[in-house]
Amino acid sequence: MKKAFLYFILVLVALSMILPFLGMFLISLSGNENIFTDYKNLNFSFCAYKNVFESIPVVKYFLNSLIVAAFTTLGQVIISALAGYGFARAKFKGSDVLFFIIILTMMVPPQVNIVPLFYLMSKLGWVNTYQGLIVPGIFGGFGVFLMRQYFLSFSSELEEAARIDGCGPFQVFFKVALPCAAPAIATLSVFTFVTSWNSFIWPLIVTNTDNMRTLAVGLSVFKSSFREITLWGELAACSVICSIPVIIVFLCAKKYLINNPQEGAVKE
Repeated sequence: MKKAFLYFILVLVALSMILPFLGMFLISLSGNENIFTDYKNLNFSFCAYKNVFESIPVVKYFLNSLIVAAFTTLGQVIISALAGYGFARAKFKGSDVLFFIIILTMMVPPQVNIVPLFYLMSKLGWVNTYQGLIVPGIFGGFGVFLMRQYFLSFSSELEEAARIDGCGPFQVFFKVALPCAAPAIATLSVFTFVTSWNSFIWPLIVTNTDNMRTLAVGLSVFKSSFREITLWGELAACSVICSIPVIIVFLCAKKYLINNPQEGAVKE
């Protein structure tokens, strides 16, 4: 009985996640402006998707978002894994203070950094460039904290065995510790990719041409604040397109999230 009730709760939670996306998809198939009031005359078609591709350079926006999100995720995973492993295994003078300072950066609202960050990007000549979109996102206290806590909870016996076999510090990290950290890396990758993909304020500020806009910024074109009326069909269609890569990334990372943490550490 308890198991059935648990499954019932899980189904309700799953439906609460799926139904909004399903509703958005149905709205994207309707070209009726009165979709919220006249439900009987909904005409389902792909005209909204056609209008999206004709109204804005969706392909260019999509590629920009993909490039920015992919390189931001790759950079943050590499830096966070190295820093997290260093804080977990290497004890040096001032390491706790330095880690505490990194944790403090998580408490600073991102909006506070926008003006000084934009000033820095302008001085470097990175405004309206991929560097300006990517570099600020590859450093984050959350990633360092997540990887450090994972490596602290990971048994060091395999690392000691690798050192006995003659492996150096970098070999131990790349051949033993990093493969074992696949669940933490997958978690960090999903969080970073989703955050970078959905980022709106920073791409809006640091870019000033359509050639460098991301999909999240392009989606705002269909909102009422940028035009006389809100095109709900086109807005929903663009939102569906924007959601597809996030779903794919989660499905690809799902198997690593549920694997045994030490799986893959020893290969035959």
